Amino acid sequence: MSTRAVLEVIALDVEDAVAAQAGGADRLELVTDMASDGLTPPVAAFAGIRAAVDISLRVMLRLGDGFAAGDVEALVRAARELRAAGAEEFVLGFLGEDGGPDLDAVERLAGELDGCRWTFHRAIDRAADRDALRKQLAEVPGLDTYLTAGSPGGVDDGLPTLLTEAARRGEPGYTQRLMAGGGLRLDHVPRLRAAGVDAFHIGAAARTDGWTTPVSAEAVRVWRGALDGRGPVSRA
Repeated sequence: MSTRAVLEVIALDVEDAVAAQAGGADRLELVTDMASDGLTPPVAAFAGIRAAVDISLRVMLRLGDGFAAGDVEALVRAARELRAAGAEEFVLGFLGEDGGPDLDAVERLAGELDGCRWTFHRAIDRAADRDALRKQLAEVPGLDTYLTAGSPGGVDDGLPTLLTEAARRGEPGYTQRLMAGGGLRLDHVPRLRAAGVDAFHIGAAARTDGWTTPVSAEAVRVWRGALDGRGPVSRA
């Protein structure tokens, strides 16, 4: 495919951010505490990373493990503080007890973001009905991306779902970009690219030894090459 794919890399600190940009990442997802699958980073961490790199940054809005919103007012305050520090793009996603989207929380935050672009993250992979969730969120301002593995178990399990959803691009509820991530491997890339998927998200795969090591510019460079149709695609 001729369209350049977006490569998003999870960054925990300035070192990660600088290495990811050097390797060819287009965008960073900024989080802290990967033991909880990524929470909102401190404003100071955002500011340091923003000063160190010039690629797009999407900042996580999530205060606790799981996909319940919890203290929505605390989330709103975090969003307000990050926006005041210069943040312009975000990542969020909350489910209610019924497995549907927590519309109150999502719409409250979207209102605070006031048009900022944002990603609905892998909460979609835990939703009771993915299609219904997409249609319920279709008109929420700023939502331009779904980060999804297609399954709670990761891309290996979710690949058929990702391919199906990619084929529905442009339908109601499917106008947002599909970003594949969650157990993503290089050998998944050819089928996803052939299906029209043009955004990819990596975390541990950008590091030489998982979350115990920082982002490796060389590991990111390998992914960049694979997405651009250069180099091997068999490396996990």
